[in-house]
Amino acid sequence: MQPMLKTATNIFLLCLIALSGRANAALEIEIVGGAAQQIPIAVVPFAQPAVQPDNLATIINSDLRRSGLFRALETRGVSNQPHDLAEVKYPEWAALQAQALVVGHVELQPNNRLKVSFRLLDVLKQTSLAGLEYDITPTQLRGTAHKIADVIYEKMTGEKGVFDTRISYIIKQGNRFQLQVADADGANPQTVLSSVEPIISPAWSPEGTRLAYVSFEKKKPVIFVQSLVTGQRQVLANFKGNNSAPSWSPDGMRLAIVLTYAANSQIYLINSDGTGLQQLSHSSGIDTEPRWSPDGKWLYFTSDRGGSPQIYRMSTLGGDAQRVTFEGSYNVSARPSPDGKLLTYIRREAGSFRVAQQELASGQVQLLSETTQDESPSFAPNGRMILYATNSNGRGVLAIVSADGRTKQRLSEAGGDVREPAWGPWIK
Repeated sequence: MQPMLKTATNIFLLCLIALSGRANAALEIEIVGGAAQQIPIAVVPFAQPAVQPDNLATIINSDLRRSGLFRALETRGVSNQPHDLAEVKYPEWAALQAQALVVGHVELQPNNRLKVSFRLLDVLKQTSLAGLEYDITPTQLRGTAHKIADVIYEKMTGEKGVFDTRISYIIKQGNRFQLQVADADGANPQTVLSSVEPIISPAWSPEGTRLAYVSFEKKKPVIFVQSLVTGQRQVLANFKGNNSAPSWSPDGMRLAIVLTYAANSQIYLINSDGTGLQQLSHSSGIDTEPRWSPDGKWLYFTSDRGGSPQIYRMSTLGGDAQRVTFEGSYNVSARPSPDGKLLTYIRREAGSFRVAQQELASGQVQLLSETTQDESPSFAPNGRMILYATNSNGRGVLAIVSADGRTKQRLSEAGGDVREPAWGPWIK
């Protein structure tokens, strides 16, 4: 990360950090810390066919631990290992100090299908909190474990889980840049686009089936929109000069983009089919990195119009911009939380670039990360976690920090560099 530069071309150089790595390797997760009060939960290994590589309990436990709100208990010391409600002996699990218990099994069905059944039980009250069945293919087993973890999370916390969501990020292998999409835990990575030219700024559409991104394959920055269902893609913006920083409106009908079409980098609105270009910002400085508020009424963006890069906001109908950040001389890459109450961004503090979070009502700011070269923060759909890129031992890795700063995770791809993360929405 470098101080904000005075030409549009140099803005793009901020994103073109050297990357290296192997494509399609799952990200490895390291978790540190957790909430002050964690829910003790026991997830008994599911009874399932031996041919399945992963036991659902392992994936569910991993998901719940990553939230920082659960303490996964070791179950192997309990002699009775139940797989359905009739087999449960509650006193054994109460002795383990489990507040909740999860049991389940996987059965083979005709036509190479699987039936997954599970129960979430309240150990103290000896009652069932949830129970569902899923009819799936073997390839859907891991995703089903994420769905079960989401059900558990919601029943125990009252908030919707994000384990069955996806993230996107950029890797470079040799001389090829790759835009990848993976499960929220870094597993099951898939390459969306591979190119010898840089790819930057992936942005999820609100329904989660399309990605907008910037590609340099035309020897200049051009914005594309690509379907994750069909793979089909189209040019969204290829105007004179640079086309960058796409951001979807909450209804998916428009995008905010940054163009050097007639002057310095300025913010424009454009329909999702590439029509209806409209200039929104008009300043003598550099306006970039727009992000919509959840209600679609505001755009938060970075500008040096006051002399140093700060976060501003402007009505999507146009008008004057309002400064949002006042602490520190360098604040960039704003992302509003899904409920619109918080703003996360990158702050330069004593020479370090760290993830910060600001309450919009009070203006109170909290530094969340302890790393020093952070960039590209992105809220989880429920607002409880923030995904970002940072540097570890000279290479890029992804990291996650909880909104309260207590839980920290690092997602690294062995031997490679990972950048430009974006957390996808709940699939609609």
